[in-house]
Amino acid sequence: MPHISAIFWDVGGVLLNNAWDREERERAFRQFNLDEKEFADRHEMVVSSFERGKISLDEYLDRTIFYRPRPFAREVFKEYMFSLSQPYPDTLALARELAKSGKYLMATINNESKELNHYRIQTFGLREVFTLFVSSCFVGLRKPEQEIYLLALEVTQKPAEECCFIDDRALNLECARKLGMHTIEMKNAKQLREDLSKLGVGGA
Repeated sequence: MPHISAIFWDVGGVLLNNAWDREERERAFRQFNLDEKEFADRHEMVVSSFERGKISLDEYLDRTIFYRPRPFAREVFKEYMFSLSQPYPDTLALARELAKSGKYLMATINNESKELNHYRIQTFGLREVFTLFVSSCFVGLRKPEQEIYLLALEVTQKPAEECCFIDDRALNLECARKLGMHTIEMKNAKQLREDLSKLGVGGA
Protein backbone atom coordinates (compact mmCIF):
# COMPACT_ATOMS: atom_id res chain seq x y z
CA MET A 1 0.00 0.00 0.00
CA PRO A 2 1.41 3.46 -0.90
CA HIS A 3 2.32 5.95 1.79
CA ILE A 4 0.34 9.10 1.08
CA SER A 5 1.68 12.24 2.76
CA ALA A 6 -0.01 14.94 0.66
CA ILE A 7 -3.52 15.31 -0.74
CA PHE A 8 -4.25 17.85 -3.45
CA TRP A 9 -7.88 18.79 -4.05
CA ASP A 10 -9.79 20.44 -6.84
CA VAL A 11 -12.27 22.95 -5.43
CA GLY A 12 -15.13 23.44 -7.90
CA GLY A 13 -16.94 20.14 -8.41
CA VAL A 14 -15.28 18.49 -5.39
CA LEU A 15 -15.50 20.69 -2.28
CA LEU A 16 -17.91 23.30 -3.64
CA ASN A 17 -19.96 23.63 -6.77
CA ASN A 18 -18.24 25.39 -9.65
CA ALA A 19 -17.76 29.12 -9.33
CA TRP A 20 -18.41 30.27 -12.89
CA ASP A 21 -18.71 27.24 -15.13
CA ARG A 22 -21.31 26.47 -17.79
CA GLU A 23 -24.17 25.74 -15.37
CA GLU A 24 -23.54 28.91 -13.34
CA ARG A 25 -23.26 31.04 -16.46
CA GLU A 26 -26.51 29.64 -17.83
CA ARG A 27 -28.27 30.56 -14.60
CA ALA A 28 -26.95 34.11 -14.97
CA PHE A 29 -28.18 34.28 -18.57
CA ARG A 30 -31.69 33.43 -17.42
CA GLN A 31 -31.56 35.74 -14.40
CA PHE A 32 -30.41 38.76 -16.40
CA ASN A 33 -31.93 37.90 -19.79
CA LEU A 34 -28.57 37.77 -21.57
CA ASP A 35 -27.80 36.49 -25.06
CA GLU A 36 -25.84 33.28 -24.50
CA LYS A 37 -24.12 33.17 -27.90
CA GLU A 38 -23.09 36.81 -27.74
CA PHE A 39 -21.62 36.24 -24.29
CA ALA A 40 -19.94 32.91 -25.19
CA ASP A 41 -17.86 34.41 -28.00
CA ARG A 42 -16.51 37.11 -25.70
CA HIS A 43 -16.04 34.75 -22.73
CA GLU A 44 -13.90 32.33 -24.74
CA MET A 45 -11.60 35.17 -25.75
CA VAL A 46 -10.80 36.22 -22.18
CA VAL A 47 -11.46 33.25 -19.86
CA SER A 48 -7.84 32.07 -19.93
CA SER A 49 -6.58 35.51 -18.87
CA PHE A 50 -9.35 35.72 -16.27
CA GLU A 51 -8.49 32.40 -14.62
CA ARG A 52 -4.74 33.05 -14.81
CA GLY A 53 -5.14 36.28 -12.87
CA LYS A 54 -4.11 38.43 -15.83
CA ILE A 55 -7.31 40.46 -15.77
CA SER A 56 -9.56 41.40 -12.86
CA LEU A 57 -13.23 40.53 -12.42
CA ASP A 58 -14.17 44.07 -13.42
CA GLU A 59 -12.07 43.84 -16.58
CA TYR A 60 -13.66 40.49 -17.41
CA LEU A 61 -17.13 41.97 -16.95
CA ASP A 62 -16.19 45.00 -19.06
CA ARG A 63 -15.39 42.68 -21.94
CA THR A 64 -18.20 40.14 -21.57
CA ILE A 65 -21.20 41.97 -20.07
CA PHE A 66 -20.77 45.72 -19.69
CA TYR A 67 -19.34 46.54 -23.10
CA ARG A 68 -22.76 48.14 -23.70
CA PRO A 69 -25.44 49.59 -21.40
CA ARG A 70 -27.39 47.11 -19.28
CA PRO A 71 -30.65 47.51 -17.32
CA PHE A 72 -28.89 46.22 -14.19
CA ALA A 73 -25.96 47.48 -12.15
CA ARG A 74 -22.50 45.92 -12.18
CA GLU A 75 -22.59 45.33 -8.40
CA VAL A 76 -25.91 43.49 -8.68
CA PHE A 77 -24.42 41.16 -11.28
CA LYS A 78 -21.27 40.58 -9.23
CA GLU A 79 -23.29 39.80 -6.10
CA TYR A 80 -25.27 37.26 -8.10
CA MET A 81 -22.06 35.65 -9.36
CA PHE A 82 -20.78 35.25 -5.80
CA SER A 83 -24.16 33.94 -4.58
CA LEU A 84 -23.95 30.99 -6.98
CA SER A 85 -21.19 29.36 -4.92
CA GLN A 86 -22.47 26.61 -2.63
CA PRO A 87 -20.64 24.01 -0.50
CA TYR A 88 -20.68 20.23 -0.77
CA PRO A 89 -21.01 19.57 3.00
CA ASP A 90 -20.10 15.86 2.98
CA THR A 91 -16.89 16.36 1.00
CA LEU A 92 -15.91 19.42 3.04
CA ALA A 93 -16.45 17.41 6.22
CA LEU A 94 -14.15 14.68 4.89
CA ALA A 95 -11.46 17.23 4.00
CA ARG A 96 -11.72 18.79 7.46
CA GLU A 97 -11.43 15.37 9.06
CA LEU A 98 -8.24 14.61 7.13
CA ALA A 99 -6.79 18.04 7.87
CA LYS A 100 -7.54 17.66 11.58
CA SER A 101 -5.70 14.33 11.67
CA GLY A 102 -2.45 16.19 10.96
CA LYS A 103 -1.18 13.28 8.87
CA TYR A 104 -1.33 14.95 5.47
CA LEU A 105 -0.24 18.11 3.73
CA MET A 106 -3.53 19.49 2.44
CA ALA A 107 -3.49 21.72 -0.65
CA THR A 108 -5.59 22.64 -3.66
CA ILE A 109 -4.88 22.59 -7.37
CA ASN A 110 -7.73 24.53 -8.94
CA ASN A 111 -8.68 26.76 -11.84
CA GLU A 112 -10.42 29.89 -10.60
CA SER A 113 -10.42 33.64 -11.05
CA LYS A 114 -8.87 35.69 -8.27
CA GLU A 115 -11.91 37.46 -6.83
CA LEU A 116 -14.09 34.35 -6.84
CA ASN A 117 -11.26 32.27 -5.40
CA HIS A 118 -10.70 34.69 -2.51
CA TYR A 119 -14.45 34.83 -1.85
CA ARG A 120 -14.79 31.06 -1.74
CA ILE A 121 -11.70 30.55 0.44
CA GLN A 122 -13.04 33.10 2.94
CA THR A 123 -16.75 32.19 2.84
CA PHE A 124 -16.33 28.43 3.20
CA GLY A 125 -13.43 28.44 5.67
CA LEU A 126 -10.94 26.78 3.34
CA ARG A 127 -7.94 28.33 5.12
CA GLU A 128 -8.84 26.13 8.08
CA VAL A 129 -8.41 23.05 5.87
CA PHE A 130 -5.60 23.85 3.43
CA THR A 131 -2.10 25.19 3.95
CA LEU A 132 -1.47 25.90 0.27
CA PHE A 133 -3.63 27.06 -2.66
CA VAL A 134 -2.11 26.28 -6.04
CA SER A 135 -4.82 28.28 -7.80
CA SER A 136 -4.55 29.24 -11.45
CA CYS A 137 -5.13 32.90 -10.60
CA PHE A 138 -2.12 32.91 -8.25
CA VAL A 139 0.36 30.91 -10.34
CA GLY A 140 -0.60 31.86 -13.91
CA LEU A 141 -1.07 28.20 -14.93
CA ARG A 142 -4.24 26.17 -15.50
CA LYS A 143 -5.19 22.54 -15.37
CA PRO A 144 -4.75 20.32 -17.33
CA GLU A 145 -1.33 21.88 -18.13
CA GLN A 146 1.45 19.70 -16.76
CA GLU A 147 3.27 22.72 -15.34
CA ILE A 148 0.70 23.39 -12.62
CA TYR A 149 1.11 19.85 -11.21
CA LEU A 150 4.90 20.11 -11.41
CA LEU A 151 4.73 23.41 -9.54
CA ALA A 152 2.60 21.86 -6.79
CA LEU A 153 5.17 19.08 -6.35
CA GLU A 154 8.12 21.49 -6.41
CA VAL A 155 6.60 23.95 -3.94
CA THR A 156 5.63 21.23 -1.46
CA GLN A 157 8.79 19.17 -2.07
CA LYS A 158 6.68 16.02 -2.05
CA PRO A 159 7.54 13.02 -4.22
CA ALA A 160 4.73 12.29 -6.67
CA GLU A 161 4.26 8.75 -5.37
CA GLU A 162 3.35 10.15 -1.94
CA CYS A 163 0.68 12.46 -3.39
CA CYS A 164 -2.98 11.96 -4.19
CA PHE A 165 -4.87 14.37 -6.46
CA ILE A 166 -8.68 14.52 -6.42
CA ASP A 167 -10.68 16.06 -9.27
CA ASP A 168 -14.13 15.56 -10.77
CA ARG A 169 -12.87 15.68 -14.38
CA ALA A 170 -10.87 12.84 -15.89
CA LEU A 171 -8.89 15.16 -18.17
CA ASN A 172 -7.50 17.03 -15.17
CA LEU A 173 -6.21 13.78 -13.68
CA GLU A 174 -4.19 12.61 -16.67
CA CYS A 175 -1.07 14.75 -16.24
CA ALA A 176 -1.02 14.17 -12.49
CA ARG A 177 -1.13 10.42 -13.08
CA LYS A 178 1.64 10.56 -15.69
CA LEU A 179 3.83 12.38 -13.17
CA GLY A 180 3.35 9.49 -10.74
CA MET A 181 0.66 10.94 -8.46
CA HIS A 182 -2.20 8.77 -7.29
CA THR A 183 -5.48 10.10 -8.64
CA ILE A 184 -9.15 9.82 -7.74
CA GLU A 185 -12.01 10.92 -9.98
CA MET A 186 -14.59 12.30 -7.57
CA LYS A 187 -18.19 11.17 -8.02
CA ASN A 188 -19.56 11.67 -4.52
CA ALA A 189 -18.32 11.85 -0.94
CA LYS A 190 -18.99 8.16 -0.18
CA GLN A 191 -17.04 6.97 -3.21
CA LEU A 192 -14.24 9.43 -2.44
CA ARG A 193 -13.91 8.17 1.13
CA GLU A 194 -13.80 4.58 -0.12
CA ASP A 195 -11.16 5.33 -2.77
CA LEU A 196 -9.02 7.22 -0.26
CA SER A 197 -9.30 4.29 2.13
CA LYS A 198 -7.91 2.01 -0.58
CA LEU A 199 -4.81 4.23 -0.56
CA GLY A 200 -4.56 3.95 3.21
CA VAL A 201 -5.84 7.49 3.72
CA GLY A 202 -8.08 8.17 6.70
CA GLY A 203 -8.57 10.65 9.49
CA ALA A 204 -8.28 8.27 12.43
